[in-house]
Amino acid sequence: MMTPRECFHAAMNHEQPDRLLLDMGKHIGSIHRREYVKLKQYLGDDSMVNENLILDRMAQTVVPDETLLQRFDIDFRWIVPNWVQVTERNDVPGYIDMWGVPYKAAADWDHCVVDGAPMRQATLETIDDFQWPDPNDPEQFRGLREKAKHLYENTDYVIGADAIKAGVLMNALQMRGYDQFFMDLVIDKEFAEALMDRILERLKQMWSRYMDEVGPYVQIAYVTDDLGSQSSLLISPKLFRDMLKPRMKELHDHIKSCADVKLMFHSDGAVLPLLDDFVEMNVDILNPVQTSVSGLEDTFALKEAFGDRLSFHGAIDVQQMMPNATTEELEQEIARRIYDLGRNGGFILAPCHNIGHDIPPENVVTLFEKARELGKDPAALKTIAERGGSYFASHRVA
Repeated sequence: MMTPRECFHAAMNHEQPDRLLLDMGKHIGSIHRREYVKLKQYLGDDSMVNENLILDRMAQTVVPDETLLQRFDIDFRWIVPNWVQVTERNDVPGYIDMWGVPYKAAADWDHCVVDGAPMRQATLETIDDFQWPDPNDPEQFRGLREKAKHLYENTDYVIGADAIKAGVLMNALQMRGYDQFFMDLVIDKEFAEALMDRILERLKQMWSRYMDEVGPYVQIAYVTDDLGSQSSLLISPKLFRDMLKPRMKELHDHIKSCADVKLMFHSDGAVLPLLDDFVEMNVDILNPVQTSVSGLEDTFALKEAFGDRLSFHGAIDVQQMMPNATTEELEQEIARRIYDLGRNGGFILAPCHNIGHDIPPENVVTLFEKARELGKDPAALKTIAERGGSYFASHRVA
């Protein structure tokens, strides 16, 4: 039997591994802390003690216990940058991140939301007066080399460098304010470019430090930004190609120049019109393949069109399908996505986002158990996949 690392290399070369790769546990793709408690109770597993070990403060997800990762037979282990240069708020429950963006907690710390735009009033003359984060803060990556080296030398797992929680567009929108920065992209391009260039330069420096620490041991690097909504792109393809694509490609090229890694790019939303651009941006793996949005429902067509140039990660919907599907519907959906995307390699099955507290824990267990069972021979799933169709085809919202 192939090891997880051998399966990964085969899948990324668009060759059929002897089993499907399964992933869970990075900062976009873990489990909400309240769901974790429900899952622990459902499994009756007292070894799951990490319900208060927060992985992502904004989403309130947890670091999964090793016992759970082994129970679900997860093939990946993620190295996560340390949260640094974060200030706790005194006025409301929440925090201010390293980019100066304030977050406040929703009810019962269910999640945190952006609560202001620190650079809304900035100009070209004042942009450098802002207290930019220190990209060379040694605390951000302290201890990660040792963790990555231990996993590399003592396990066969695929080791991933989880994302630095920042992106060129995402940070610009949060720092400037969504409404203001969208206007800047059209009517104040000089300022928009200046802001993005400063974010880009700091991200490149951070990734250099990060790869200095873990680069010899990791096989995949994860980069996040968001370019789509449920039904469309956030900006026009032309504006994306003029303003954002060159900077995102520069970041991706830089990361891959620092280490021999496959690059996985995260963007939620209806990003089908940009997939050719992603290929040109040195992206190897598309995450999360959000099948509930416009254009990405037909994963068979997606594989046919892009499967020789992109690999896919995710595809299991957590917005509608996992919270509401019956066991039979969930099994059919898993079979369909594995058949559509897993033939001839190039697919890593995972939840397309975080596993929220509205998902029945039995569906979480079914997801990973059935994916492991069905993922042994994706091509053999055609009959099940066609019989089940898509969950979304039979549960359309009027």
